[in-house]
Amino acid sequence: MAYDFLYEVSEGVATLTFNRPDVLNALTFEVYAQLRQLFEDLRYDDAVKVVILTGAGDAFCSGGDVHEIIGPLTKMDSRGLIRFTRMTGDLVRAMRGCPQPIIAAVEGVCAGAGAVLAMASDIRFGQPGCKTSFLFSRVGLSGADMGTCAILPRIIGRGRAAELLFTGRDMTSEEGLEWGFYNRVVEDVLAEAYALADQLAKGPSLAQCITKRQLDSEANMSINEALEAEARVQARCMETNDFKRAYEAFANKRQPEFKGD
Repeated sequence: MAYDFLYEVSEGVATLTFNRPDVLNALTFEVYAQLRQLFEDLRYDDAVKVVILTGAGDAFCSGGDVHEIIGPLTKMDSRGLIRFTRMTGDLVRAMRGCPQPIIAAVEGVCAGAGAVLAMASDIRFGQPGCKTSFLFSRVGLSGADMGTCAILPRIIGRGRAAELLFTGRDMTSEEGLEWGFYNRVVEDVLAEAYALADQLAKGPSLAQCITKRQLDSEANMSINEALEAEARVQARCMETNDFKRAYEAFANKRQPEFKGD
């Protein structure tokens, strides 16, 4: 499939680069749909162990293109609008549903739907000075977009999320780090992302898939429900060949070689 962004896979690491630098990597209807399909397909792609999101030029992603998305939305009927908003929500659902860890490497502008895509990733690295804004209120929309009201408070807390969503103001890189939105703030975010991706790609992919799934599903469980769920999935991991390989490697003072089975 031809994409309107760059996509390549090397040694288990997929790199997805938003590639419209002249408009700060703004999204189009086609890009939304292609991203949704790609992340859905990744559920069945055993060759990809980790995904990195990044942007060409001086921005990560500035959100929906003003002329190619925002303008047409003002002329769309109710059925068209709900079709669009459900499709964008399906993109986040596909990102959360794909088994691979997703790392966002954020430079420069990260706004609107671009901020949501970073938020929906599992791990985020930001460059000093990057500006992250959920700017929906600044264009007359609610902060309830693509799951933001559900996901963002879980990352940075309800009060901080409420301020950002009510005002649409920029979250600085320093705030993003202090509040837990960014795991790290470093100059070379892409190098940092690749270093972690390489480590994760060599890890036990089945176990990592389970970790990602449980991080999401256990948010809605009681402690007792979570303990039972974890007992079941961990017992499943203990049946894998990767677990046996790890034991044999450690017993023989070697690094384990994981194969995802």
